[in-house]
Amino acid sequence: QEGMPQTLSSTSMFTPCGFSPHLHTSKEGEQGGLIFQDGNLTSASLDALIQHLIPTTDYYPEKAYIFTFLLSSRLFIEPHELLSRVCHKCIEQQRLDDPVLDKARIRKFGPKILQLLTEWTETFPYDFQEERMIAHLKDMIHRIAPCDEAYWKKMNQLLQALNQKLATLSHGQEGIVKISTAVSDKLVAFKTKPPSIQREILSVCSDPYTLAQQLTHVELERLSHIGPEEFVQAFVHKDPLDGTKTCFSEQKKTSNLEAYVKWFNRLCYLVATEICMPAKKKQRAQVIEFFIDVARECFNIGNFNSLMAIISGMNMSPVSRLKKTWSKVKTAKFFILEHQMDPTGNFYNYRTALRGAAHRSLTAHSNREKIVIPFFSLLIKDIYFLNEGCANRLPNGHVNFEKFLELAKQVGEFITWKQVECPFEQDPNIIHYLHTAPIFTEDGLYLASYESESPENQTEKDRWKSLRSTILGKT
Repeated sequence: QEGMPQTLSSTSMFTPCGFSPHLHTSKEGEQGGLIFQDGNLTSASLDALIQHLIPTTDYYPEKAYIFTFLLSSRLFIEPHELLSRVCHKCIEQQRLDDPVLDKARIRKFGPKILQLLTEWTETFPYDFQEERMIAHLKDMIHRIAPCDEAYWKKMNQLLQALNQKLATLSHGQEGIVKISTAVSDKLVAFKTKPPSIQREILSVCSDPYTLAQQLTHVELERLSHIGPEEFVQAFVHKDPLDGTKTCFSEQKKTSNLEAYVKWFNRLCYLVATEICMPAKKKQRAQVIEFFIDVARECFNIGNFNSLMAIISGMNMSPVSRLKKTWSKVKTAKFFILEHQMDPTGNFYNYRTALRGAAHRSLTAHSNREKIVIPFFSLLIKDIYFLNEGCANRLPNGHVNFEKFLELAKQVGEFITWKQVECPFEQDPNIIHYLHTAPIFTEDGLYLASYESESPENQTEKDRWKSLRSTILGKT
């Protein structure tokens, strides 16, 4: 296996089996400033890593290396700065400044630099929202194009694909219904006389399978906008050895990631609101059973994020204190799901289920079997601990590349998952409801809960009294 040439398609590169950390087959030791151990690149200076990214007439970096380095390099150097250095080195090494170009040589080099630029634009399109990035890219191609007419066409294709991707991404971001945050404690009054405007989930969608599929739609839509670099940018610290400011201190480019966490929180509160809302115990129990079925179907689909949000919503105190309501619920199914998402042993059960889904996804024949939507806050936590647990640089100032291979493995797997096309038909009505239905704040939930089943002890009684006066204006 060691000496086999690797040809990896961009998707296989991200999957755990295709992601190969064997970036070189040389044994221990140093090669051009790169330090290897057991044939794996473990550390190097930033300069050596940049040099290793640069194609020549007879060298092209491995796909796994390109992804890992482009992902992690932004902790040390801004993307526009990196591209500028790559271009300058190419100009120098290929003598692209010479009055007369060596055409034969550049025809060997041309396709390789174009390939590198293409991979960069495809995997990290958000980097190219900057004018400077596009300028470097065009400059590079203008220099090699005189040697081969085809390079112009290549450049136009590359720029067209990039523009289209960026347009889709920004259009998609606008297209996502703006999530309404907790608005409506006033709705509590609705328990006494229901206004006609208040709809509830069962009137919009009474079939748990359909709702689970629509939740999966929302999840995949939101995931599709998260750039791999956001995982790194979320944890940018000042680089201690650099002494300079970190590249992204001014603006953390993590808006899609944050929007996705907001969606999770909204779904928790929506579930709790829908359960605490109905005036009758029987209806509340019915809503709980409905959500248990939705959660179960999310589990079957591989949508662990919605599953976890639904379970979290049901476990919020205002919901879990409704003893009389819960006594009417067949809870066996709920306990099975809760067991799946039990945090014990660092979420051992969930991680096992996730690995099962990931495996199914690799061998899948249909898009439906490919779906893996991880419990997102845990993924972020894992990446956070990986980041906190090891230094970005070693004491000698070298970049700790071993750490970034692990990071790339986790982020790369996620990228594979987020590229799955949703196989379910979209129901705009349900999706609109999920994003815009009014939800209670925590206070509103408690009040609604006490109005449903009266307080059990003095602490609850006092809280009820104060909430009635602040929210309903009653004494």
